[in-house]
Amino acid sequence: MLTWFRTGRASAVCVLVCAVLLLVQQAWYFGGWGGPEVVTLISDAAYVPQALVFTVLAARVAGSGRQDPRTRRAWLVITMAFGCQLAAHIAWFTQSHVVHSTSYPSTADYCFLLFSPFMFAGLLMLPGQHRRRRDRQKLALDALIVGAGGFIAIWYLLLGPILNAPGLTMWQRAVTAALPIGDLLLVLATSTAMLRRHQRDTPAPIRLLAGSIALTVTADVSYSWIQLNGGFTGGSWPDLLWLAGCFLLVLAADQQYRRPRHPEPRRRDRSAVFLLPYAASIAAYVLLAVQSSDLPLNPYGGMIFGSAVLTLLVMVRQSHALRDNRELAVTDGLTGLGNRILVTERLAQLARQPIRPGRHTAILLVDLDRFKPINDTFGHEAGDAVLIAAADAMRGVIRDGDLAARLGSDEFAVVLQGLPTREAAGSAAARLLEALRMPVIFGEHVLMVEASIGVALRESRDASGDTLLQQADTALYAAKRAGRARFEYYSDVMDTKAREAELRRAVAQDELVVFFQPIVALATGELKAFEALVRWNHPVRGLLGPGEFIDLAEETGAVVPLGAWVLRAACREAAGWRAGLPGAEPLRLTVNLSPKQVAQADLVTVVEAILTETGFPPDRLTLEITESVVLQPDPLTIGRLQALRDLGIHLAVDDFGTGYSALSYLRRLPVTVLKIDRSFVTGIADDAEARSVCEAVVHLGEAFKLHVVAEGIETAEQAAALLDMGCTTGQGFHFHRPLPPPEAGDLVRRQLGAPGPAALTDRNA
Repeated sequence: MLTWFRTGRASAVCVLVCAVLLLVQQAWYFGGWGGPEVVTLISDAAYVPQALVFTVLAARVAGSGRQDPRTRRAWLVITMAFGCQLAAHIAWFTQSHVVHSTSYPSTADYCFLLFSPFMFAGLLMLPGQHRRRRDRQKLALDALIVGAGGFIAIWYLLLGPILNAPGLTMWQRAVTAALPIGDLLLVLATSTAMLRRHQRDTPAPIRLLAGSIALTVTADVSYSWIQLNGGFTGGSWPDLLWLAGCFLLVLAADQQYRRPRHPEPRRRDRSAVFLLPYAASIAAYVLLAVQSSDLPLNPYGGMIFGSAVLTLLVMVRQSHALRDNRELAVTDGLTGLGNRILVTERLAQLARQPIRPGRHTAILLVDLDRFKPINDTFGHEAGDAVLIAAADAMRGVIRDGDLAARLGSDEFAVVLQGLPTREAAGSAAARLLEALRMPVIFGEHVLMVEASIGVALRESRDASGDTLLQQADTALYAAKRAGRARFEYYSDVMDTKAREAELRRAVAQDELVVFFQPIVALATGELKAFEALVRWNHPVRGLLGPGEFIDLAEETGAVVPLGAWVLRAACREAAGWRAGLPGAEPLRLTVNLSPKQVAQADLVTVVEAILTETGFPPDRLTLEITESVVLQPDPLTIGRLQALRDLGIHLAVDDFGTGYSALSYLRRLPVTVLKIDRSFVTGIADDAEARSVCEAVVHLGEAFKLHVVAEGIETAEQAAALLDMGCTTGQGFHFHRPLPPPEAGDLVRRQLGAPGPAALTDRNA
């Protein structure tokens, strides 16, 4: 049977049947059809299938691998409590309608009594939020306050009258008193379970269990009162509450089974469960006032009234203390602005709201430019003065209802709500930039402050608060890279993870293409080599140069597979020229290696495998490395480069002269080529300093027996000047722009005087 209940459709059918039974019993009770005996029979009969269903469903939860071990253990005990309920309802039906016994206490009464301790233990075993010792003590106090309020009510309604009721044996009196005491235990356990979970959103199963117990306790109190005043018979109005409570137990067991093992955490506002201790205290005093209404004002009435007022004042005082604690928890101590906790809560609230036209939400992430030098140079007091001044400036700009907060160090966040347009967020950012562009007087010093701002708008219903913060942080980083003291809107193009994934997809889907820039003899223009340069044929943005994506590839590590792809594609193309064009064998191929590629332990293996795969000879390949590799090469790097050199591959230092290369490393590294950076070649004709650097690099190459290649040659004058210095080889727009593979192949044919593809086809024919 339990196996059948494991199917979702079977459990849904059972829940539906229980709902129908509840509706039938309610209709029969209010309709009064068939007289009291039939109503009693229908009511008592409706319990058994309901109890059977919630017991089996609870057992299903206890044996389910979908639940964590603590939940399964708790529901095993709850299943035992449900089993007691099932036995009690069967015994009650048998007693009332089969053997017609009216003895009290009966077997059913004992089974009902056993339900309370098992349910009490099961509720307390349910897993809750991890808490510190102090928080656990507060939780226990709150639960005891609820229990004390419940005890006053139960004493007034039941325990007091039970102790004084005539005509009861000692055992009957004990059994009658045990039922409300068990209910009191259930109230304590339920309030503990609810209070323990309210900060992380009380799960539906616990809320359903709490609702069932509330109905059951109310019905039990009514039952005991009726027993004391004439005896209880089935079909009375407490059955309405008991049956409704049974149906809630069915729903609780079903919902717990459907609940995922690791549900998505949801943040809520402070729950109404937080008010339970206060509600219990007020209810107890109201009951005390009703009970004491006939007592003389002096002394009892005045004392009771004073105690109630005193307790109420303590509650009000505590509410103020809680509010103060709340403000301390969400306020930055230095600036008086909100803190990260408050920003997180506000964004979580906004994430649950629908997106409405004309009511935009934006988060602005603000970072003070060059704050660290102020802190390091003038001390933390100066830094604090700057932060306080920045906070005051932000208060003067934002509207009432918007939130400004300090996230940490010199980073602030501003949450704007109800903006009429997207552009309004940019206007607010511009006003903030202007307000934060200010001098701060600190002693004898005037500290100049500016800021950069990243703006993210909530444009997707699924965007969480954390997502918005990440997007604003990405936009802030873009603003700083663009020159600081500005703001940038977030866009998908900035999303590093998305762009990295897009770039990796581009490698996998052959969206990249290799262009070839000719390297020529400066004296004759004769073709000597090609440098392979990667381009991205983006499906939306068109053909992108390396400046659009190489930095991202370096930052994310995608440059390693990208670099391997470029080397393979370039070698394959150049090998095709060698195979199809007589005389192309002397042409060299130059390919760039990124620092991350050089750092790869399997670099030599990868390069050797590509050369073997494409058939391109290693002695015709030059790999270019940057000065960052040359600056501080470790022994492993030197070993990898030497292994490449042992294969016959030549190594070039790219953009030489722009960094801080130590000349001593040129002797240690197996480098064969130096490339003069284009920034020096540009001014060679009219800038004496640039000319001196170029001459120094050329002479340095001669001294180290290295071949020197000039980059970025755009005029005949630059080519002539380089040739006069002794530099014989170069590349640049003066000779050729980077060419796509077909045009590069045509250039090789023209240089070698080889026939084109059509002529070759005719000759073969």
